[in-house]
Amino acid sequence: MSKHLIRELVAEQAIIHDAPKVPHEADRSFELPKGFYVGTVALYLGFLAITAVGFASPGLIIPMAIFTLFIVAGFGLPALWTRIGPEHSGRNMSWAQLSSQGIATHTGRVTARDAMAQVLILPALIFCWGIVTVTIAALV
Repeated sequence: MSKHLIRELVAEQAIIHDAPKVPHEADRSFELPKGFYVGTVALYLGFLAITAVGFASPGLIIPMAIFTLFIVAGFGLPALWTRIGPEHSGRNMSWAQLSSQGIATHTGRVTARDAMAQVLILPALIFCWGIVTVTIAALV
């Protein structure tokens, strides 16, 4: 059963402490060197440039502009998100750190070469797919 307690009775029995002053530490870095992100964006935009040139048509101007906007927003907003306050101590790894230490993943520590392969394999395959598609269309 519940019992109604008046505020004065609770105030007599309660021990009130000051709120803890523990600063919140937020690490908003994505750890990998910025070159990985620049390379990913460059490969995706390169795919769009190749297909826009290879399949030049007035009907593709708006879809290509929308795709470009999605790619820029998809990588630009997280880049802006890493810079918002409060200040944090997390920073992206440098190339030298990645080369010497590697990076910890869910399945264990991987070398810089393996990390680069994991991050850039899909954008590289999409870029190559654009080259192959435009080449086939040009030859047929």
